Amino acid sequence: MSGCPCSTSASASSPLSLLPAPSSVPAASRRSTVAFPSSRDPRSGWTRRRGVRAIVAASSGSKDEKAEAGEEEGDPAFNPFGFVTDNPSSRSAIQLPASPAQDGNVGQMLYRTEDKGREYGKSVRSGEFRWFVRQTGSPDSRRGTIMFLHGAPTQSFSYRTVMAQMADAGYHCFAPDWIGFGFSEMPQPGYGFDFKEEEFHKAFDELLVTLNITEPFFLVVQGFLVGSYGLTWALKNSNKLLKVAILNSPLTVSSPVPGVFKQLRFPLVGEFTCQNAILAERFIEAGSPYVLKSEKADVYRLPYLSSGAPGFALLEAARKANFQDVLSRISAGFSSNSWDKPILLAWGESDKYLPLSIAEEFKKNNPSVVKLKPIEGAGHMPQEDCSDAQYVNERVEDNLRVICVRVNSIRVQVLDFAPVVAIYGILWGAHRDRVCRVFIRLSVCA
Repeated sequence: MSGCPCSTSASASSPLSLLPAPSSVPAASRRSTVAFPSSRDPRSGWTRRRGVRAIVAASSGSKDEKAEAGEEEGDPAFNPFGFVTDNPSSRSAIQLPASPAQDGNVGQMLYRTEDKGREYGKSVRSGEFRWFVRQTGSPDSRRGTIMFLHGAPTQSFSYRTVMAQMADAGYHCFAPDWIGFGFSEMPQPGYGFDFKEEEFHKAFDELLVTLNITEPFFLVVQGFLVGSYGLTWALKNSNKLLKVAILNSPLTVSSPVPGVFKQLRFPLVGEFTCQNAILAERFIEAGSPYVLKSEKADVYRLPYLSSGAPGFALLEAARKANFQDVLSRISAGFSSNSWDKPILLAWGESDKYLPLSIAEEFKKNNPSVVKLKPIEGAGHMPQEDCSDAQYVNERVEDNLRVICVRVNSIRVQVLDFAPVVAIYGILWGAHRDRVCRVFIRLSVCA
């Protein structure tokens, strides 16, 4: 067909030669066209599979004529920057829950995960905000109350198994999602909540009143940022605490700050970083020697898929935090001159953010009350890494102050404070002989 725009002679000449000759095309179907590079042309850098030309002037020609001219019916006009959004990753990020696409888009992921990760939890209105709080055990538990506080950018989901085991051991347990995290309310910065340390403390005080926690309780803290705020709250409220257990948290001014928090503090870079839906799961995996199973990763991902608010809450909290000042107050506040309550450091030795040396340095500041228990094989989140280990409940006396272990028919008594040791028993491992060896070492040190 001599007048065909895709003939060999035409393709070897300039782009204008792609226009059909006036004599070979009926006047009624003539159109003005402009040629663009094809994705199949090795000289072209475009990767989009679109038509080879954009229609500039509409025509009333038939479908056959359109097909002959190279136009696909319903094909949108060429967009030179379309590669930014027309790729599998971006399409998944912008499709809505009702989208019928079958490529694992956000809508499908939301439907698949919307009911996950809410074990033992419910929404609680406290003050001006709605908290998501997990609760196990009975308010009448004679062994006391344990409060579990998570760090950023994670959520209380990490404590789910430990909470169940501690409830079986006779404790009343709570684990809230901090405001702006997990399934709790996501207030817009500047409208009643500015994500500053003192505002987190105030909201937590109100939550304790709402939960009717009036007696001193055991505090378990893990993680960065809001986890550190849990420790600074403890420094101001030592009269409300019995003992403290700290799992892999920044405790000294020498504690390194992960790169993600540095990225969040950079203008523009932070706005992009905070909207990464897999930020939380990648943070956990980067600090531990494993990859999360998909059913767990779904839960950590869900808040960031549901809305942009959790990302902006994390962004605001990271930018309002003074990391060095907070770490300086934690290091000084828990020193021997300021703190006399028992502290357990249950430390994952394989933490890629916070090495064991951080815990050892912290212990030196107050060796009489701080007990360090390294956890072999655990990473940044020991409660997630080793939470399936069995707790030797029958070995713990009701008063939880004397641990009795029978090894080779020899009865060994180890004086220690209770729930913290119990938590360590959960985190250490499933083998009873390993737990016994830990208790024996404690007896030697006592």
